[in-house]
Amino acid sequence: MNPAEQFIKDRLEDRIKNGSLRKLSADRFSIDFCSNDYLGLARSIELKNAVNKELEQHDLHANGSGGSRLLSGNSFYTEETESFIAAFHQAEAGLIFNSGYEANVGLLSSLARRGDTIITDELIHASLIDGSRLTHAGRYTFRHNNIGDLETKLKHAKGNIYVVIESVYSMDGDIAPLPEISSLCIKYNASLIVDEAHAVGIFGDHGKGMVQQAELQEKVFARIMTFGKALGGHGAIVLGSHTLRQYLINFARSFIYTTAAPVHSIALVKCAYQMLIEKDYTVEISHKISTYRNLLSSNGLHDITAAPGTIQTIRLNSNDTAKAAARALQSKGLDVRAILSPTVQTGTERLRICLHTFNTDQEIELLVGELSKLKHNE
Repeated sequence: MNPAEQFIKDRLEDRIKNGSLRKLSADRFSIDFCSNDYLGLARSIELKNAVNKELEQHDLHANGSGGSRLLSGNSFYTEETESFIAAFHQAEAGLIFNSGYEANVGLLSSLARRGDTIITDELIHASLIDGSRLTHAGRYTFRHNNIGDLETKLKHAKGNIYVVIESVYSMDGDIAPLPEISSLCIKYNASLIVDEAHAVGIFGDHGKGMVQQAELQEKVFARIMTFGKALGGHGAIVLGSHTLRQYLINFARSFIYTTAAPVHSIALVKCAYQMLIEKDYTVEISHKISTYRNLLSSNGLHDITAAPGTIQTIRLNSNDTAKAAARALQSKGLDVRAILSPTVQTGTERLRICLHTFNTDQEIELLVGELSKLKHNE
């Protein structure tokens, strides 16, 4: 066996030993408490029909884009969609990327230079971590949502300073203290970057996100809105100034050197945003969240901390315990998945539960009932 093959074999065996080997699964269970399709748009026939109508109306029939946006892959339709989304979010401009990962990596890796400083919450998305690692900037992390620790790091920062957070965190579902962080950034002349992947569609007027809910859109340097979660599509947009958009077109490598998304993906995103405008889904999803929280209380599950949004977690503190709990729920038809280390820190392994508008109150009641059985069997 050659050295490279032996290396990858040894790494995989280490994962098997500590119970953290990742595997692809096409298994599906009857009741979805797993996907990020919070508003049901990924499965929406209404959205599908709207996209088909949009494609016909604008005579958009190409299967693929044919190249990067700087070559043959751009269109007036894509640029109009970017402007439409930017206006919805009260931003000057926006630039669409093929995924949230590409948006975060492209944004951070192109901005910071040697002598600059990136300060990130310790629980930010892997894509934001990877983007910051591609720079030669000084990098600090601050304790999760800890304003005091953030200020300590800001006092030592040099050059252009970028503070990077999520508005709603993807593994715990908790919310960043946006006003306090924004005030600190102003105090230390730092640029605030907010990933709104798990907030768009859920929080704010008609799902505009946490930044607009806090009326901070003019104080945030850049926002990332992901399309693959509540919007039911694929891709992401970086929102900011016209200058930032032009900068990313010239310097964000994950934008420059990739084939543009097909027009069907762009049309889907535009139609999904039109549906947010026409209907305020936040009322409906808030009802589901309240139902879950109330059922936890009525079942005596006071030790389970309920998050304010669609992402709920049950910490079980080991890979094996989390996997066993997930299997028990799946045996009842409940699609709940275990989140294992190293995706989360060792000792914080958990079940990650996602609530959706299409989950019935009876399904949520079944879920909480089964969670109660699990807790009582610990």
